[in-house]
Amino acid sequence: MATGNDRTQHERGGDADAASPPTDLYAFAARLRRMNGEINRLVHGFAGEHGLHATDVQALAAILDAEEPMTPKRLREHLGLTSGAVTACVDRLERAGHVRRVRESSDRRVVHLHYVSDARSAARTYFRPLAEATRAARSRFTEDELSVVLRFLTAMNEELSEITPADR
Repeated sequence: MATGNDRTQHERGGDADAASPPTDLYAFAARLRRMNGEINRLVHGFAGEHGLHATDVQALAAILDAEEPMTPKRLREHLGLTSGAVTACVDRLERAGHVRRVRESSDRRVVHLHYVSDARSAARTYFRPLAEATRAARSRFTEDELSVVLRFLTAMNEELSEITPADR
C-alpha cells in the first residue's frame, strides 16, 4: 500500500523503489506528460529553427507516418483543424521547402502531400538525438518487454484518437 511518502515520490516523478516503479494511473500519467513535454521541447526547437509552427511539425510527422499518400482532407482530420488552417499550414510547409503538393491521380482535384527528401534529411539530422535516446532506452529492455510497450503505446494512441472535444 502506498504511503504519503510514496505519493510525494510519485508527484515528483520519481520512484519510491527504482527496481519496481509504480504502475498506478498517476505514475503512467506523470511519465506520459513528461515524455510529451520532452518531445514537445524538441518539436518546438525544430519548428523555431525552420520558421515553422509546432502544428506544422505535427503535419510533417503525419505526412511522414502516413501509410498512403496524405491528402489535405486527411491531414485536416488527423490534426483536428479547419480546412483554412490546414491550407495555411500546407502553404507554410511548401514555402519553407518541406512539402510539395502533387496531383498524381486521374482526378485532378485530388492533391497528395509529399515530404521533400532534402527536408526529410534535415529533420532526420535534427531528430537524430531522439532516435539515439530511443535506441538507448530500448537497449534496457528485452524483446518481450518491448513488445508489451508497443502494445501499450498502440492501445494508448487508439484510446486517445477516440477522444473528441465533446468528450472533454
